[in-house]
Amino acid sequence: MDINYDIIVVGAGHAGCEAATAAANLGSKTLLITMDMNKIAQMSCNPAVGGIAKGQIVREIDALGGYMGIVSDQTAIQFRMLNRSKGPAMWSPRVQSDRMKFISTWREIIENTPNLYMWQDTVIEFIFRNGAVAGVKTRMGVEFFAKSVVLTSGTFLSGLIHIGKVQIGGGRISEPASYGITEQLQSIGFKTDRMKTGTPVRIDGRSVDFSLLEEQKSENDFHKFSYLPSVERRLKQRSCWITYTSESVHEALREGLKDSPLYNGQIKSIGPRYCPSIETKIVTFAQKTSHQLFLEPEGETTNEYYLNGFSSSLPLQIQLKALQRIPAFKNVHIFRPGYAIEYDFFDPTQLYPTLETKLIKNLFFAGQINGTTGYEEAAGQGLIAGINAHINCHGGNPFVLHRDESYIGVLIDDLITKGVDEPYRMFTSRAEYRILLRQDNADERLTQKGFDVGLATTERMQLFTKKKSEIEKLVDFVSHFSIKADRINPFLESLGTTPLKRGTKLIDLLLRPHIKIETLANEIAPLREVLDSIKDRKEEIIEAANITIKYGGYIERERIMADKIKRLEDIRIKDKFNYNEIQSLSTEARQKLTRINPETIAQASRIPGVSPNDISILLVLMGR
Repeated sequence: MDINYDIIVVGAGHAGCEAATAAANLGSKTLLITMDMNKIAQMSCNPAVGGIAKGQIVREIDALGGYMGIVSDQTAIQFRMLNRSKGPAMWSPRVQSDRMKFISTWREIIENTPNLYMWQDTVIEFIFRNGAVAGVKTRMGVEFFAKSVVLTSGTFLSGLIHIGKVQIGGGRISEPASYGITEQLQSIGFKTDRMKTGTPVRIDGRSVDFSLLEEQKSENDFHKFSYLPSVERRLKQRSCWITYTSESVHEALREGLKDSPLYNGQIKSIGPRYCPSIETKIVTFAQKTSHQLFLEPEGETTNEYYLNGFSSSLPLQIQLKALQRIPAFKNVHIFRPGYAIEYDFFDPTQLYPTLETKLIKNLFFAGQINGTTGYEEAAGQGLIAGINAHINCHGGNPFVLHRDESYIGVLIDDLITKGVDEPYRMFTSRAEYRILLRQDNADERLTQKGFDVGLATTERMQLFTKKKSEIEKLVDFVSHFSIKADRINPFLESLGTTPLKRGTKLIDLLLRPHIKIETLANEIAPLREVLDSIKDRKEEIIEAANITIKYGGYIERERIMADKIKRLEDIRIKDKFNYNEIQSLSTEARQKLTRINPETIAQASRIPGVSPNDISILLVLMGR
């Protein structure tokens, strides 16, 4: 067994798996170190992937050549496209996954990835030489050496679990916490703090009266995460179920607030604003008499269910008492209670856009230790860290995604520029160019980039090129094909839309909200022939063409805005100023610019506390 590698990845969660496979597929000899090889890519909370904005991240990972989308499709037991009633910029794919099959599928990928090796152990400290990381030391006393190290330790650094007044050291229930790394990094100047997250009770489905729940079935159309046609959903699809809390439930929960770690001072760290515990909901939204809950299956065949919306760290008996006041759970049996967990994270403004740390060369951070929450945010960071760790070893330009290119770019830029004061969760509202960053066009935005860096395969690039050609052919046809008014008016009148007074191009009809390409094809034989000529991924191509046509004006306007801002991304200012000496800058701007040392004028403009006037001063000093 060798002890020398190009890259070591510490932790095999969602960030670690993407980082390790990306680095290995690019050609780096990579070692993935994990506490438990049977918990690779464990879904610590809900066994679900995607959702609003998160689904876009998964599609981006897939377009670049990562694996989360593939694994999610292959292990999905329910698929839904959220926000269908809104515009395509808001559409977000989501799957409920089989927890155990998700792990086994990821492990199969890792074990069959060339250049990728595993070691089961706990890393307790880094080995540093001349201001750079050189390797790691494990609890077993083994030393491994590498040119780059990616730390993806999730919630395990000094993890502490809370169930009422009960406190248990651990990174997840029944899994030990990790100590040593935080203390070592603090001693050399890294800023660290504590965050809190939580998870709900797990319920035995045999004790649930499903007749009292509202069923939510899986959707079954062409949508999925992966752009590869060969990747399909292969498991039996299962329903999720909806119910609600009541004032009686809230009454039971209030009885336990005095023993709640969140309210008695036991937990001092900040929890997620956008995924609050049930006790936080009844306090923050005291006027609400009910909250929606989703009962979601944990696997294709298991009776274990996850109660989404009922995250809690209240005492066990309080959780149980409140559940039993929901009619469907009157006789409920639980497998384990909900719990909160506190853990160490590092201020992400200590990172470059590549996710390399500013204090130590060749050391990368990815995932929850950067202050994020969610599998998808972690996986996106892991992919970028893995690519850049490889580049650090073998040469090449840093791989950085910008805000107008991807949600991953928005995520990383927000982290390194603004920092975090609560667990960061991605939303579409965080992206100023969300019309450009749709779930349907992640391949258009990123597959060429993934191919150029060496991660996206030739097969993937060829599939994208063919799809792009088919879309262009279809859009070109409707842009030039004319239809006479008397030929199409009966059809328009049947739809309840205004008839034509004169002939027009098909594209003008498609700008009407209720008319789509596939609808027109039923009436216009030449268009139907064009659609019939599309042999593969027809529905995907038609949907993409519809969006391109209907939202073309909005897309173009946003692209112009993005291009204007991008000019500021080209003005590099890193290490060009001693900000403390520029007295014309505000005091807050001098402090923040010194601490973050932004790469470009554009990044500087996004730092909270740096005003437009401060940016104008920097532009003048740059001779602009």
